Amino acid sequence: MKSGAPGGSGVPGASGASGVKPDLATEITASLVVFLVALPLCIGVAVASGVPAELGIISGVIGGLVVGAVRGSTLQVSGPAAGLAALVAETVLEHGLAMLGVIVLFSGILQIVLGVVRLGRMFQAISLAVVQGMLAGIGLPLMFSQAYPMADAKAPGTPVENMAGIPGLFTDILTNPQAMIATLLGIATVVLSFVWKKVPGPVKRIPAALVAVAIGIVVAALPGVDVKTLQVGNLLASVRVPGADEFAGLADTAILTSILTFTVIASAESLFTAAAVDRMHSGPRTRYNTELIAQGAGNTIAGILGALPITAVVARSSANVQAGAKTRISRTLHGLWLLAFALLLPQVLALIPISVLAGVLVHSGWKLFAPEEFPKMWRQDRGEFVVMTVTTLVIVATALLEGVLIGLAAGIVLAALRMSQTVIRQHIEDDTAKVVMAGNATFLRLPQVIEALESAAASGRPRIRLDLTGVTHLDHACRNQVEEFTAQQRGLGLRVELLMPGPVRPEPTTGAGAGAKATATALASASASAVTPPEPASRPGPTEPPPPTYHPSPPGPDAEWFYLDTRPMPVEYGRGYDDYAGRPPLVG
Repeated sequence: MKSGAPGGSGVPGASGASGVKPDLATEITASLVVFLVALPLCIGVAVASGVPAELGIISGVIGGLVVGAVRGSTLQVSGPAAGLAALVAETVLEHGLAMLGVIVLFSGILQIVLGVVRLGRMFQAISLAVVQGMLAGIGLPLMFSQAYPMADAKAPGTPVENMAGIPGLFTDILTNPQAMIATLLGIATVVLSFVWKKVPGPVKRIPAALVAVAIGIVVAALPGVDVKTLQVGNLLASVRVPGADEFAGLADTAILTSILTFTVIASAESLFTAAAVDRMHSGPRTRYNTELIAQGAGNTIAGILGALPITAVVARSSANVQAGAKTRISRTLHGLWLLAFALLLPQVLALIPISVLAGVLVHSGWKLFAPEEFPKMWRQDRGEFVVMTVTTLVIVATALLEGVLIGLAAGIVLAALRMSQTVIRQHIEDDTAKVVMAGNATFLRLPQVIEALESAAASGRPRIRLDLTGVTHLDHACRNQVEEFTAQQRGLGLRVELLMPGPVRPEPTTGAGAGAKATATALASASASAVTPPEPASRPGPTEPPPPTYHPSPPGPDAEWFYLDTRPMPVEYGRGYDDYAGRPPLVG
C-alpha cells in the first residue's frame, strides 16, 4: 500500500505516512480514553467560564465531530480549553451569555479567512517567552478563581480580588464543615492528578480526572455530606442561536475587540499545541493552515449554537497519543461518545461534585502556570525572562489581550535592542579626533552616537575623522545625525573626514568621472600601502586589460568618502590632505 500525503489521507482512519493500516480496536480504545479525560474537563471549563455545563459538552462534541474530522492535524484533540475560561467568564460578565455566540461565530469566520490566505504559520512568529508568559498569566488566575468553587464558594471577581480574598476563604472553610468536605475533595483531586502517573501497574492508564470524579460521586452520596453537585439540563434545550439583537452588537467596538482577542488567543493556542503534539509522535505532521481552517469551522458552528470557543487542548491530545492512536478516528469518536453520554445519561452528570471539577481545573492551571519555567528561563536568557514575567504580571493585573500585546511589545523592544548593537570607539591622535563605529546603528543607539560626536567636537582638535565603514546597518535617524554633525563642523572651519558604509562601485577608466571612487580591490591596495608605495604591477598579458588608473578630482560640497583603511594615519600623510584641501591622496 502506498503511503498517504504528509498531512494524512482524506478519509478518517486511512493509512498515515507510514502506509500501515491502523488498528481499529486501538483507535476505539484511545477514543474512550480521550472521552474520559474530556468529559470532566468540558464540564469544568464551562463551570469555570460561568456558563451552563451543557455548553461545555456541546463544544466538546463539536471539537470531536467537526474539527476532529478535518485532516489538519492527525492526533490533536480540540474542545473547550481552560486557557480561555477566564476570558470567557469576563466576556459573559461584560456582554452577557447571548453575545458569546456572536463573538465565537465571527472569531471562527476570521480563523477560516486567516487559514485560507495561508497565515497559519504566522502565529508561530511569536516569542516563546510571550507564549509561556501568556500561559502562566492564564494559569495563575485560573488556580485562584477555582479555589473558591473547591470550597463551594463564589469567587469575588477579578484575579486580583480573587487573590486578595484567599485569607477570608480559609476562614470560611474552617468554620463550615460542609465547605471543609468540599475543599478536601478538591485537594484530593489535585493531589491525585499529580501522583496518579506514578501508580504502578496498568491502573495508571485510567485518567486521573475520571478516578477523582468517581471518588467524588461516592463521597457526595454518603450520609451527612451536603456538597454542591453539577446541575445539568437538557443538552438540546441549552442551544442558543444568536438573533438579530445580538448581531446588532457588532457595532460595538468592545465586541469587535473581543472577537479579535478570541481569534488571536484561540489560534495561537491551537497552533502552539499542534507543534507540541507533533513532537509527541512520528506520524504525519500538522498542516497549519488546514488546521486553522478546521478550528475556524468548529468555532463557527459553536458560535451558531451559542457554545464555548474551541481550541486544541494539550491534556486530551497527549492522552490520545499515549493511548496509541494513529489516525483521526480516535479524536472523532470521542466527540460521538460525549454526545451519546450527555443525551442518554445526563442524570449521572448531576452526581459530580463541583469541587472535584474545580480541583481538575486547579491542576490544569498549575500546568499552565508552570512555575519551573521561570528559573529555567532566567538561566537561559534573562532578557526573555523579563518579557515572560512582564507578560504574566500584566495579564494578571489587567486582562489577557493587554498582557499579550504588552508582552509582544516587550519582546520586540528586546529584539530591537539586541539587533542594534553598536560599538563606538573614540580616541585622540595628534591633531585628529577619531570616532570609529561598527555594528547596527539604529535610533535606539542614537544617544550613544550623539555623545560620541559631541565628545569629538569638544576635543578641540582641528580635524575629526568619523569612520562608519564597519557599520552593517545605518538607519535614517543615525545617518541624518552624522550628516548634520559633519555639515555643522565643516561650517565651523573644521576638517571632517566622513567614512560612510555603502557599496563600492568600480570606476570607469576614462571620462570625467574616472577615479572619483575606487573599487574594493583598489581600496584594499590603498589600505595595505598607506605608508609604503605599492610595488609596480606585473606587465599584463596580451589578453589582460590594462589596470585602471585613478585620478583625484575635487569633490563636490556633498561628497561622501568611502574608505577601508581605519588604521592610524602617519604624520607625513597629513601633507596630502593640505595639498588637496582636505581630500585624501589616492594611491595607484
